[in-house]
Amino acid sequence: MKQGIHPEYQQVVFMDSTTGFKFLSGSTRRSQETVEWEDGNTYPLIRMEISSDSHPFYTGRQKFTQADGRVDRFNKKYGLADKNAAK
Repeated sequence: MKQGIHPEYQQVVFMDSTTGFKFLSGSTRRSQETVEWEDGNTYPLIRMEISSDSHPFYTGRQKFTQADGRVDRFNKKYGLADKNAAK
């Protein structure tokens, strides 16, 4: 591999802005803001709008607004009946 072309990784604390959930991970992102972590060390802080702590898919609060497919919605909208549907 070529030397000097790969970004340098560092430990960074990511924080979910909506819930305050924080986790420590390796990243190439840089930040001027820092935070003291549970181990007593200071790490750069990256704020995020959404994470696994607040995303509806992971929290189980996902809304299923679209139960029908495109064809079913078209048929309902224009009053077309399904020939194979039970009467």
